[in-house]
Amino acid sequence: MTRLTGRALRLTVFVGENDTWHHKPLYSEIVHRAHAAGLAGASVFRGVEGFGASSLIHTSRLLSLSEDLPVAVVIVDTEPRVRAFLPQLDELVTEGLVTLDDCEVIRHTSQEDTPGETDAKGKRSL
Repeated sequence: MTRLTGRALRLTVFVGENDTWHHKPLYSEIVHRAHAAGLAGASVFRGVEGFGASSLIHTSRLLSLSEDLPVAVVIVDTEPRVRAFLPQLDELVTEGLVTLDDCEVIRHTSQEDTPGETDAKGKRSL
């Protein structure tokens, strides 16, 4: 995995939560491919309401018939690494929106990078 600070590129992929790739959730396939590509990180965010190119509003409100809520997969890494990953999205994303934004990474750490002691359950204390 890449340790990242400074200038970076944020890749956001907007799809529906019911979109699939070979009978698996599409968002999951994107995350697993990003991991296999060694990208610095990926997260999936489920929206509560939204619409896209179809103009059909999807919402989580109880009285709504729609269950295909919007999902955003966000990946951040250096520009060359993100751009090298884009051809995989061409294969996976047949409907949706893919955006790129410049960003600056201020901090990218994990528990393994943080000093401190671990308790009996492996949790770190600072």
